[in-house]
Amino acid sequence: MSEEVPLKPVGKEDVRKLELALLLGTLLRPDVLEKVRSSEDRLTWLDSLLIAAGALARDRAGYSASKIAEELGRTEATVRNHLAGKTEAGKLVKETYEEIKSKGSLEIPIPTLGPQKELEERLKDYEAKLSELRSKLNDLQKIVDDMIKLLGI
Repeated sequence: MSEEVPLKPVGKEDVRKLELALLLGTLLRPDVLEKVRSSEDRLTWLDSLLIAAGALARDRAGYSASKIAEELGRTEATVRNHLAGKTEAGKLVKETYEEIKSKGSLEIPIPTLGPQKELEERLKDYEAKLSELRSKLNDLQKIVDDMIKLLGI
């Protein structure tokens, strides 16, 4: 599914689309996922990414730093630091924006779950064994039915 991401948002819906694209595009980068995973302060990291994405989307829509700060519930200094790329989150979100701008789109990688693939393989093995056991059970049931007939029970 593909949706147009407005680089120069007009209206709240466009701001929301750009904000979401910036957040997901940044958060799902393998290097960022690793930083978030290994960080003891995950919530702070995620909050910073969310605020940086929101600030940049609103900035591109022409909002003033004070209006952005008011909408996001942060100080103007925090907003300016994110927009200037002085924070790690601000820097990463800007990189995502530049990627969208240069490529004209954003491909968001869906992380593969190693254990999930392993579980799927094990499930296939179990399904094969289950099918084999059902077949043997049917064979045994036929033998029992034949014995019952022979004994007249």
